[in-house]
Amino acid sequence: MPELPEVEVVRRGVAEHAVGRTVSRVEVLHPRSVRRHVPGPDDFAARLVGRCLTAARRRGKYLWVELGDGPDDVAAGEAMLAHLGMSGQLLVQPEYAPDETHLRVRFRFDDGGPQLRFVDQRTFGGLSLTELDEVDGIAVPKPIAHIAPDPLERVFDLESAVARMRAKRTGVKRALLDQTLVSGVGNIYADEALWRAKLHWARPTATLTRPQVRALFAATVEVMQAALTAGGTSFDALYVNVNGESGYFDRSLAVYGQAGEPCPRCGATVRRDAFMNRSSYSCPVCQPRPRKPHW
Repeated sequence: MPELPEVEVVRRGVAEHAVGRTVSRVEVLHPRSVRRHVPGPDDFAARLVGRCLTAARRRGKYLWVELGDGPDDVAAGEAMLAHLGMSGQLLVQPEYAPDETHLRVRFRFDDGGPQLRFVDQRTFGGLSLTELDEVDGIAVPKPIAHIAPDPLERVFDLESAVARMRAKRTGVKRALLDQTLVSGVGNIYADEALWRAKLHWARPTATLTRPQVRALFAATVEVMQAALTAGGTSFDALYVNVNGESGYFDRSLAVYGQAGEPCPRCGATVRRDAFMNRSSYSCPVCQPRPRKPHW
């Protein structure tokens, strides 16, 4: 599933190619892709016609496009919320481009320029229209108002996040994946940040010092910024930017998916452990297993 860097890459593409344009027509080609919009596909399409996409925002793994009555309408009260799920893509395509096999929703604009297309092979992602709530001084879609700011947001409160992580009674990776504590971190960047911070994924949060948690959040920001520079992590064709291009941060991964390979720091063999029906990758030397792990 795309994590913060991948969603941010897509957000930047939408901001560049779609913001400031007015919707002239919406085609919902698969109702499951708008299933979270309770009034249904026809209402979703009708309410978007004539609306201008005024800004593209993101929190964690979610992105949304604010809607206004014109490009200068900054008092947004409504937005189109997008979650990419496992295979969702937002693509900018010229009108003459053939339809993608898994095209689910098409947006046309009154300027006659490139279309915005929502493509989703597995249909786990989706789009919906929602009102905005003010949270931490930022207008956030109501369905995601409960999730925490992510580490790249200006409103992210480092010391508060440090205190809340240390107060938890769980393993540090579970805490890092808790979207109510810090949003946007998934399996890939959790493993990479923990490797950079030299912490084992099962280390109990209660045993961490404040400097260790600060270092972990710093490592999280560091690895996400590096992934953004590389366009995100693409393991297959399901994650691409709005122009259909893959990211290449997978070439720089230190431990994630690297079981059996040497640790880039010390040369020890990277190990893979089962974790929450998924996997955790770590270095047995740089990230020693705690004496009393929290599984």
